Amino acid sequence: MTTTALIVGDMQAGIVDNYPFAAAVLPVAEKVVSAARAAGIPVIFIRFGLRASGLDVAAGNRLISDLHGAGTLFHEDSPETLVHPRIKPLPDEAVVLKRRASAFAASDLDRLLRAQHIDSIVLTGVATGAMIAATLYDASDRDYHVTVLSDACADGEPDVHDFLINRVFPARGADVLTGQEWIARL
Repeated sequence: MTTTALIVGDMQAGIVDNYPFAAAVLPVAEKVVSAARAAGIPVIFIRFGLRASGLDVAAGNRLISDLHGAGTLFHEDSPETLVHPRIKPLPDEAVVLKRRASAFAASDLDRLLRAQHIDSIVLTGVATGAMIAATLYDASDRDYHVTVLSDACADGEPDVHDFLINRVFPARGADVLTGQEWIARL
């Protein structure tokens, strides 16, 4: 039984189709999702969505307010928040809805992982400076071993991505591999 899960974060239709940096990650994400499935590694998809009503948007949270105000792109009931169809979840794969940067924040991700005896996660998705970084820190605080696939995540600011991937994440105990390096280890 595997103790590793692949986490695919915020690779949803509206983000991938509207942000070129996110679209560039999709070919690598397709390969690692396929390889994880073939190796029997659970794949868990994370999607970001806010209530259309705005009830979960604090007035003082400028970032979340801006995302909520971006039209339906980040509204939980919008088709734009569904996982991109090129990496569509299989019927038995979990899709976790989150409302903040970390995939763990107020979601059932930790419960899903612990129920499957997962102690190691592999992070992919967008953006490196948001979902990946927040989830990595949160996972580390929860005692998960974390691997980040450097070419299966990206940020709208390439220098932020490079700094986190090359300096911060390894210094914080995460393994950083390319998608191909990870696939070769399966």
